[in-house]
Amino acid sequence: MVNRARRVARVVGERGAEGRPLWRQRDFGCFWLAQTLSVLGDSFSLVALPLLVLQATGSVARMGLLTGAGGAAMVVAAVFAGVVVDRVDRRKLLIACDLVRMVLYGLVPVVWLAGPRLWLLYVVLPLCEAVGMLFAVGYVTVVRGLVGTGRLTEANGRLNATAAAAGVLGPLGAGLVAAWAGPADAVAVDAASYAVSAGCLLLVRVGERAGDEQPARGKGLWRDLRTGVDHLVRQPVLRSLTGLLAVFSFLSLGITDLVIYHLKHDLGHDDGTVGTVLAVGAVGTITGALLVARLRRRLGFGPTWIGSTALCGAAFAGLGFVRPVPAVAVLTAVYLGCAGMAGTCSMSLRQEITPEPLLGRVTSAHWTLQYSVAPVGAAVLTWAAEQYGTARVAAVAGACCALTGLAGLVTPIRGAGRAPAPGQPFTPV
Repeated sequence: MVNRARRVARVVGERGAEGRPLWRQRDFGCFWLAQTLSVLGDSFSLVALPLLVLQATGSVARMGLLTGAGGAAMVVAAVFAGVVVDRVDRRKLLIACDLVRMVLYGLVPVVWLAGPRLWLLYVVLPLCEAVGMLFAVGYVTVVRGLVGTGRLTEANGRLNATAAAAGVLGPLGAGLVAAWAGPADAVAVDAASYAVSAGCLLLVRVGERAGDEQPARGKGLWRDLRTGVDHLVRQPVLRSLTGLLAVFSFLSLGITDLVIYHLKHDLGHDDGTVGTVLAVGAVGTITGALLVARLRRRLGFGPTWIGSTALCGAAFAGLGFVRPVPAVAVLTAVYLGCAGMAGTCSMSLRQEITPEPLLGRVTSAHWTLQYSVAPVGAAVLTWAAEQYGTARVAAVAGACCALTGLAGLVTPIRGAGRAPAPGQPFTPV
């Protein structure tokens, strides 16, 4: 009876949240600010830590080793993140992740006062990337409890739009702080951003999960790990989506490197031009994230995802052929905008049709499967561009990306329906 009452209270709370505009929902507003600050901190560290390595050693290889160590830790953490998220209080986990990153990054400027200690960076960054993956999976699982099913796509679009903006402002801010006060102080700003994010999360109320919906704790880690994969395999839309996204990620993960290589090697432009083009691309991401809810509500999930993914491939295919910088910037913006729409649709669909107690494990399994071979694809893409030229490689990879999107027409993705209206249940097909 107690568990049933909790479920009823949670449903009533969700419907009440769905009836109010997002800007009037205090809990979502605090959560939105916390997520933006967390992304801002991530993007600060993305620039500040490599600058510390470069300042201390002057070695590009050392920078790459640090980035590789962080990436490896993130992939390993992705395997187990869902199990952890589904076993603990998710709000407390998010706060703990921010506080841990605050302490770890805060150690760097303190230790640096006595001189460079490179070994510390090789400890701090992998740990922070692993904790960041826990935060990312946890953040996905709490959005539905904050806004309800009917506003998921709109909420995810707003979260992704501000995340894109933070992704632009973070590196810019880190560069300015590093130039003015040094890279170590930029890391200190990074640590402070996590402290503020944790403070915002303390103000957020997340709906409680019913006790009988908690994952059983005595059934073993391996069984918990398999649960997310099993759910993806049994659900036709998610199964098709995960498979196609794995192919798309393999083909496209290296696109940023390809754009940079095309601008600098093929066209002979400087770093300033590269930064400008990527900033225009971020504007495309923001635009796509803000438009996706309206587009999906009108067309449905299937047409929105298939169309935006196919258009991604078309823009990708044209990148290697255009030479004017404005044309490269426009195609980059189109690609990133459509990729943002497809990604927001995909995440929203998982949140809508996955039982809440499984959401962490399903999200973790989806991301692990989607990105497991993507780093190999990025290496192949950039190697091929150096050997055969950007135009040929972009044309082939872009055409394959477009075909991957169009392949959704012969899968259950095609019939996936519109986003539910506020207060209405979701029907996946």
